[in-house]
Amino acid sequence: MPVKPGWEGRYFEDFNVGDIYRCRLGRTVTENDNIWFTLLTNNTNQIHFNNEYGKRTEFGKCLINSAFTLAVVAGMGVADVSENGFALGWDEIKLPNPLFAGDTLYSESEVLEKRESKSKPQWGIVKVRTRGIQQEGKIVIDYVRSVMVWKKAHAPKQDLWPNVQYEKAKA
Repeated sequence: MPVKPGWEGRYFEDFNVGDIYRCRLGRTVTENDNIWFTLLTNNTNQIHFNNEYGKRTEFGKCLINSAFTLAVVAGMGVADVSENGFALGWDEIKLPNPLFAGDTLYSESEVLEKRESKSKPQWGIVKVRTRGIQQEGKIVIDYVRSVMVWKKAHAPKQDLWPNVQYEKAKA
């Protein structure tokens, strides 16, 4: 029986200005996600981990750490945008609405520009605008980033499956 390859991400040639890629998964963020990330990154702002403090703010509760929001939304776009490359820069990061524990994040990225690299002919540069949207349709993060992406003919081999024989389980 033939093995069918899975999704390996887009290469430079696969991007077209104006295309919009929506992550097929939503991600509900939890209070634990927020507290762990906030403490892991040594963020001492109590708005992220002190419920009593959060109640006294204009939001009435703790906010999800914006760096966590950025990390999750960027991660949601990797399969479509940067699976075959790496970030060159982040611009215009905006946080127009708060995100709270229990909210579900969705992500979409729009291709704004693409061009061949002037110094590295095996690569191209793609610029995307990514939006993180919560379940009610409110944009909670909006940013632009540039990604260096392999051209397909030059990309390293993706087949990472070990070249070994193994015994298949019998049904």
